[in-house]
Amino acid sequence: MVVAKEIVTKHGQTIAKTGTVLTDTLIARLSFYRIDSVYVEDLPKPEEPLQDAVPAEPLVEEAVTVELPKKEPPAEPVIVAPSVKDTIAYSQKLKNKPEFLDFQVAYSKNIALLTRVLNQIYKGDSSFSTDELLHEAESLFQGKTTLEILDLLHAIRAVDDSVYAHSLNVALVARGIGRWLKFSKEDLNILTLAGLLHDVGKLSIPEEILNKQGKLTDEEFDMIRQHPLTGNRLLKNIPGLDHRILAATLQHHERGDGSGYPRQLQQDEIDDFASIIAIADVYDAMTAARTYRAPLCAFQVIESFEQDGIKKYNPKYILLFLDRIASSYQNSRVVLSDGSRCRIIYINHRKLSRPMVQFDDGTVLDLAAKPELHITSIL
Repeated sequence: MVVAKEIVTKHGQTIAKTGTVLTDTLIARLSFYRIDSVYVEDLPKPEEPLQDAVPAEPLVEEAVTVELPKKEPPAEPVIVAPSVKDTIAYSQKLKNKPEFLDFQVAYSKNIALLTRVLNQIYKGDSSFSTDELLHEAESLFQGKTTLEILDLLHAIRAVDDSVYAHSLNVALVARGIGRWLKFSKEDLNILTLAGLLHDVGKLSIPEEILNKQGKLTDEEFDMIRQHPLTGNRLLKNIPGLDHRILAATLQHHERGDGSGYPRQLQQDEIDDFASIIAIADVYDAMTAARTYRAPLCAFQVIESFEQDGIKKYNPKYILLFLDRIASSYQNSRVVLSDGSRCRIIYINHRKLSRPMVQFDDGTVLDLAAKPELHITSIL
């Protein structure tokens, strides 16, 4: 069968165009996006295998709805012409790897569990198991480096941007930072739980305000600013939670220069774990798609942190975090804001968002000396 009507997610992302052959792997992808039915046309068996071809004439007069099975076979490879292979987005390359599907499945399982637990907490039920939360979150890290986790999160970003997905992402990013800092297993677990639970207070905010596309009113923003206090109050009712989890929930929007909320704390007043959660929180927000922009790539995120003022964050954490991210893309091919393509040959540790790059003709350019240019994507 072929798709008779373009398949689009509830967020407007096109999954398959009209005429795309409906394969098992495409069905698995639809299942992951919770698309339960699509319009299709019958396609006769060809003499030679077809690859997403559109039939010259409609083979049925009327499209029908077909219920999709829930199985999830390996991810479908993207077929590209050799001349444009190096222009495939970095995240798309990751999606073509077999391990991405395994991560997708485990990620979805974590989201389902976290959704249940956060709603229990919001309703005043403390009968959930922190061990179960940690076990599932740790499974996502199995056999992966922190940078591999960050890459996979970039690739999976467009799937879900709910409070639950954001909380899981923050937990994974924070755990990665903790690994770089060589935290003990106990501290890694507490930091992970802090990330998982830090935004439970947002469940008190109406969805139309959380997902509002336009500018928030003063009253709406005041409601947003209350969620750290609400979350802290909810978690205080749970016996045995580490005090650093409570601090992270209350302080993850505080900034070292006193510009944060809800209490305008200064650098030395902010808990260390709250400082790490704050970095992970902002990083995840920047790498999420917004109505007014696409997700930011790693170097755009770094530049945003640099412009926002690194002094807002704990220097012993933010500098390590940004340096590790920038250094991981040494020798990567990138696209500049003028559309040109080049390769990173040297990371400028004084200006991490602006490395030295080399073009295919051998020309070398120091982006630190070219403020009008910046990296827009990684190939």
